[in-house]
Amino acid sequence: MSFREIVTWPFAKVMVFLYELTGNYGLSLILFSFLVNLVLTPFMAKSKKSMMRTTRLQPRIQELQRRHEGNQQKLNAELQKLYQEEGVTPLGGCLWSLLPLFLLIPLYRIISTPITYMMRAPSVVENLSTQFADQIAGLGTRASYYKEIILANLAHEHWAEIPQSMKDAGLLDINMNVLGLNLGDTPNWRTILAGPWTWAALGLFLIPLLCAGLSWLSMKVANATNPSTAQQDAASQGMGKSMNIMMPAMSLVFCFMMPAAMGVYWMANSLFAMIRDFFLTKHYKKQLEIEDAERLAARSEREKELEAKREETERLKAEGKTEVNTNTSKKKLQASEKQKNEERKAAAARDERAARRERLGIKETEKPASQVGNRRYARGRAYVPDRFENPENAEEATLAAALASEGQDSIDYSVEDDSPANEQE
Repeated sequence: MSFREIVTWPFAKVMVFLYELTGNYGLSLILFSFLVNLVLTPFMAKSKKSMMRTTRLQPRIQELQRRHEGNQQKLNAELQKLYQEEGVTPLGGCLWSLLPLFLLIPLYRIISTPITYMMRAPSVVENLSTQFADQIAGLGTRASYYKEIILANLAHEHWAEIPQSMKDAGLLDINMNVLGLNLGDTPNWRTILAGPWTWAALGLFLIPLLCAGLSWLSMKVANATNPSTAQQDAASQGMGKSMNIMMPAMSLVFCFMMPAAMGVYWMANSLFAMIRDFFLTKHYKKQLEIEDAERLAARSEREKELEAKREETERLKAEGKTEVNTNTSKKKLQASEKQKNEERKAAAARDERAARRERLGIKETEKPASQVGNRRYARGRAYVPDRFENPENAEEATLAAALASEGQDSIDYSVEDDSPANEQE
């Protein structure tokens, strides 16, 4: 058994089972598409979750891009760190979404060469070619590309005339006609232009159009059900728009080149994909909101603990109750004493300056909430004082604070350094 036969064998067995179960070639294709989507659901779920997580990270990614503009190496390192912390693989969503395309190859083999791959009776092809030589003589190139489909249709129409030896070899009686359409035929736009406009010709012509329309609608639904898509950058949005045009165009072209059965499968696949995407989005939206809330709560609790420790340290420093390391060298003690003398002088100068400003009626310039002493962003350029009391607006306020501080000098030269560390004496 060749590699090609190994790949197509399970698909062929399923198709034969579904056809024998339903007795309808079109319905068996739809059920086959349903089973394929059912099997792929775990992989598509992983892809959907990865894509939704990546999309939710867009505000943080954009903030990193602004912060590290011009330093691509640092930006890549920070992005990699962010992805690892959030458990996101940027290409994970795209790779799994391409999996259904690879399944078209074995399915195309089964549909285009049903006697060899679906019935596994290649030995009867030559005998059928001899028996129906007159019927296939004038078919030209179609007979060379889709010879087995033609022979399978002829065998169905003349089943009573087929020798028992061919039936025993595995030849099956498959009726490819559904609703007056032969799904083994290839849609041809020239037939519509030349006429006559029969249902057989018009129906086949409509299949590629419906297939492209459902493919486009499927991608629109996938984009519409993702509430955070609008936050993506211009490059991601441009790529998404290109895919929205390219995929339907590909389905339109391929359906005019392949048997109509492929178009029926593709339409069913797009329909099932829309349903699957709707429920997966609804499920993971709730799950990710819960994860985000838990992550935000843990982060807020951690920041509260750090803030409490920082305030306690500053209070102890101000009261002079911090522990002194008895192992400190004489040189370090001298340096520490010198720093304290300088801090006392700075404090006296600061008090004198404040008193002079008060006498002259000079008001202090507005300081950002993050300023400590003359360090304007000592608590961070994106510091928001009420981020714990107002967590709903914390993310928006953090971004606004980061934008307001962008390009501003970190030192306030209009005041001396009056940080708590300098006020402990």
